[in-house]
Amino acid sequence: MANRIMLNETSYHGAGAIQEIVTEAKARGFQKALICSDPDLIQFKVTTRITDLLDAAGLAYQIYSGIKANPTIENVKEGVQAFKDAGADYIIAVGGGSSMDTSKAIGIIIANPEFEDVRSLEGTAPTRKPCVPIIAVPTTAGTAAEVTINYVITDVERKRKFVCVDPHDMPIVAVVDPEMMASMPKGLTASTGMDALTHAIEGYITKGAWEMTDMFHLKAIEIIARSLRGAVANEKEGREGMALAQYIAGMGFSNVGLGIAHSMAHTLGAVYDTPHGVACAMMLPIVMEYNAPCTGEKYREIARAMGVPHVDGMSQEEYRKAAVDAVAKLSADVGIPTKLPALREEDLPFLAESAYADACRPGNPRDTSVEDLKTLFRRLQ
Repeated sequence: MANRIMLNETSYHGAGAIQEIVTEAKARGFQKALICSDPDLIQFKVTTRITDLLDAAGLAYQIYSGIKANPTIENVKEGVQAFKDAGADYIIAVGGGSSMDTSKAIGIIIANPEFEDVRSLEGTAPTRKPCVPIIAVPTTAGTAAEVTINYVITDVERKRKFVCVDPHDMPIVAVVDPEMMASMPKGLTASTGMDALTHAIEGYITKGAWEMTDMFHLKAIEIIARSLRGAVANEKEGREGMALAQYIAGMGFSNVGLGIAHSMAHTLGAVYDTPHGVACAMMLPIVMEYNAPCTGEKYREIARAMGVPHVDGMSQEEYRKAAVDAVAKLSADVGIPTKLPALREEDLPFLAESAYADACRPGNPRDTSVEDLKTLFRRLQ
């Protein structure tokens, strides 16, 4: 069996990297951008840093900011119309996963209008053409949507999120500038950072993992373990570390998939509007403990990457517990809750069935069941 790796065509990293947006747009002959960004980034003038560059270079654009934290089918449809109305020929996605996921769906539908209902994009839709060109500029250090072939859309009517996996949706350019992330408040820094850690750990233990993706994931875990607390404190080194680590994690998991921490987090987001990173962080230690029997010696390397000392002298039971404890401590240190008061017993059947149907579930290292998922959800009560 061949293992496939798909990455960005081009990526820029480091402080000031946003200057390269103009370089890329001009070199590629782009005429007008639809800038997809969320209302908060517009209000706090984060997006202005991009539009100022375009204005100075004489590059045309129009802004679409009707994007929710958990982007919906309606957001996508509105964005498709905005792209058409603008006469745009490329997209600049500025924001976290919400802006980038919305941009991917817009770009795919513009190029493949037969999927304009949006729902038909779920799973591995048979799109024929690459999406319109996207330049992705993350403002959070978590989702790595700028380097992945995945995006997630919320179906409000059916109270569920659906995952779309499509090699045609990948941005052609990623601009990972830690200075664009400096305005993130502590809570968002913490939750998006824990999302990145969940990507790295789930990607490392997923059924599809192999040597090259293991390399990405272990390095991402190591950098996150030493950087996230500093990033939450808004320290320069922490911000820079998380900007890089989340991208490295994305290089890995995009190519091998995730597991049930993500499938359960998607369900919590759809039902309770729980922020995705918070949901991932709450589920991760619980799911790690559940998956431990099916992970061989991998938790020893997770513990090592998390900074746990003397792991080589530990028994399997000890290093597995050490890995879970180190993740739980990091989550607690950055202020992530361990309980979800909104979760009700009567919601469990729907939550578990939705998580079981999620596209991330099959990659989980331990085969699961709806009943097992109910039990895991209960630990949030």
